[in-house]
Amino acid sequence: MKNLVMNPYLPLDEHIPDGEPHVFQNRLYLFGSHDRENGKEFCELDYVTWSAPADDLSDWRYEGVIYRKDQDPYNPDRLPMYAPDVVQGRDGRYYLYYCIKFQDSIHAAVSDKPQGPYRFYGQVHYKDGRVMSENQPYDPSVICTEEGNFLYFGFAPCMINIPRYKSQDLKGGSVVRLADDMLTVLEGPEVVLPSEKYAAGTSFEADPYFEGPSIRKIHGMYYLVYSSVHTHRLCYATSSRPMSGFQYRGCIISNTDVGYRGRREEDQLNSEGNNHGGLVEVDGQWYIFYHRHTSLTQYNRQACAERICIEEDGSIPQVCVTTSGLNAKRLPGVGVYPAVYCCNLTNGHMGALNSLGRSNKAADFPYLTSDEDGRYVSNISSGTIIGYKYFDLRKTHQIRIRYRRRGENYADGVIRIFAEIDAPDTACRGEIRVKTEVSDRTVPEGTFRKAEGNVQFRDDDQELYLRYVGSGAIDLMEIELME
Repeated sequence: MKNLVMNPYLPLDEHIPDGEPHVFQNRLYLFGSHDRENGKEFCELDYVTWSAPADDLSDWRYEGVIYRKDQDPYNPDRLPMYAPDVVQGRDGRYYLYYCIKFQDSIHAAVSDKPQGPYRFYGQVHYKDGRVMSENQPYDPSVICTEEGNFLYFGFAPCMINIPRYKSQDLKGGSVVRLADDMLTVLEGPEVVLPSEKYAAGTSFEADPYFEGPSIRKIHGMYYLVYSSVHTHRLCYATSSRPMSGFQYRGCIISNTDVGYRGRREEDQLNSEGNNHGGLVEVDGQWYIFYHRHTSLTQYNRQACAERICIEEDGSIPQVCVTTSGLNAKRLPGVGVYPAVYCCNLTNGHMGALNSLGRSNKAADFPYLTSDEDGRYVSNISSGTIIGYKYFDLRKTHQIRIRYRRRGENYADGVIRIFAEIDAPDTACRGEIRVKTEVSDRTVPEGTFRKAEGNVQFRDDDQELYLRYVGSGAIDLMEIELME
């Protein structure tokens, strides 16, 4: 990297979930859905793309709007468009596949350039002209190989109460083979990833298919990444054949870190929300792209990525979510970092997010937010942990924060600093005193103030956790690491 890049790696006001990364013409392109910041439902905005040169994934460039909702003749109401993918066809053109809210069909647009603009091309259909609508055709992912053109898709919300799908037979992730026109179905659909209803007795029993397939061919094997019924988990299956034989291989990443080093569901390190992403190799290094959640709903998702390793046996060990993300090196231990770049945020009993916000409104947990005051970590109460990794902390001897009281809750406590998330109090590396006085009229309400403390890290420390202990609640805007 030529410059510093963190998770999320795009500007903080950009929300691109369901990310599909592809290298075209020596640039890495990110295609995905498009949430509105502080939006009220999934994918409210038109498709855009960002790209970076393959030799510098810190240099992201906005390519603009590549396809609008009003370009699709089957979308007169301009409904949200979900989870797209792009592939280069055998004719050299680029095909963008997508689906529209509550329309059981997959649509395509085409362009001569990966960055668009794209124009409407048609609906995926059978030879007789019938639209392919079986097996809940959402979340398309496409690949062109020497064996053919293959379109993967599927939505199986067996564990979610959606009236539209309650009476349907939700089979799982499916595949069809397409003609070179990239629209006509030649074979299929075939179910390759079973839903919860059909997973018993298969290798997928612990992680049945939910949504979000993403296909790649790696070293002669087809890798199919998907979101399991544990929606925060991106799992993968492999097969030597594109339309059959897929076997479950494991979880690559959870955006709550569940499963990483044995972490349990009840000990998740972020609020629980959906996940969707894909694999890409850039300059010899493999990455998993995924998204995280901000605010208190699933409607505000940001693009993240982590470095992964594909072992000689083809397996992919699970990785954790980090702040350093795409970087090959640890982040500098001297500098100013917006607090919202935290990779872990928990009070020990984080709630699940649903399409209406908190599924348990009695749960009072910390979250990332943005408003006229900026972007900050909000609702930090006693026991909350805010985590960042990985840093080179050998020169870090002081930490300064910018914070304020949360609403009318006057705060009085300390922020204890640790290098391990589950560290006991005896492993504290330092403290920062925080206090907001009821009688302090010199500081206007809502003003962020500064506090600092000394720290003593060990040479091998590379993780940074701030644990608040005290009364009231605070918001955290910024951390500054100092010599």
